[in-house]
Amino acid sequence: MGRLSGFRYREIVKKLKTFGFVFDRQAAVSHEIWYNPDRNLYTTIPNHSGDMPEGTLRAILKQAEIRPEDF
Repeated sequence: MGRLSGFRYREIVKKLKTFGFVFDRQAAVSHEIWYNPDRNLYTTIPNHSGDMPEGTLRAILKQAEIRPEDF
């Protein structure tokens, strides 16, 4: 298991809020778009039960321009 494994949706959202992201809109059935108005960045977050796959979390962080070590 990598450093980014074992995070759940709620934990990810809580941390993204500390980086200035706010809920923007509902996308596809179980996905949400989050926006950082200060940096004009968007990221898509799947709202699924259970742990987020590490690769998915890495993609979210890449879109949000957040380094994994800062997360």
